[in-house]
Amino acid sequence: MKILLIEDDLDLGNGVRIALTEQGMDVVWVRTLDDASRSLDSDGCDLVLLDLGLPDGDGLQLLARLRRNRAQGDAAVGLPVLILSARDSVNDRLSGLDGGADDYLVKPFVLAELLSRVRALARRSYGFDGETIEIRGLSLHAPTRRVSVGGRATDLTASEYALLKMLMMRADRVLTRRVLEEQTLPGSQTNASNSLDVHMANLRRKIGDGYIRTVRGVGYVIDLQVPGGAP
Repeated sequence: MKILLIEDDLDLGNGVRIALTEQGMDVVWVRTLDDASRSLDSDGCDLVLLDLGLPDGDGLQLLARLRRNRAQGDAAVGLPVLILSARDSVNDRLSGLDGGADDYLVKPFVLAELLSRVRALARRSYGFDGETIEIRGLSLHAPTRRVSVGGRATDLTASEYALLKMLMMRADRVLTRRVLEEQTLPGSQTNASNSLDVHMANLRRKIGDGYIRTVRGVGYVIDLQVPGGAP
């Protein structure tokens, strides 16, 4: 799971980064709204940990932008956001939650509680419990790299597994061809587009129809629920 940590405090940010990394999570740590926006635009993530009092503005500004984008149907659809803030009044918490945050944790907090809340958000958002992702009968067990469809094991190549895991981890969000190529097919820059098409065709053949949906001119997505009338 890729987490974007937006926290300007050096000690707290480093402590959270280390704790999440030790749990096997991929953490990108930034300290300003500007850097957070650039990271979201270029790389994306699976979950955001958002401080509110940042050097170049209020974290609620970024939250509002994410939720506006969600309403417009872009790749931020369903992106979980957990606010980390020293603002501890009821009104502050309500403002954050009503503004679109999925959870709100008041500083100072115990790292064990943060990790528990991150896992809970991952389960609610992606059906991911830290080991297994399950979407409509399609199951991926991360520690063993086992994939099954309707209980039947399916053998995948390393590239097919990487593609499937990324799509499942970011279910309900369209991943562009460029992102999939750069993050799952390293070393294929010369014929990346053709390589992606070949791997995607093989992956679809192995897991069956109805899981990976093509968004023409953009990329691919696995929907948490079957979209009505979608090809």
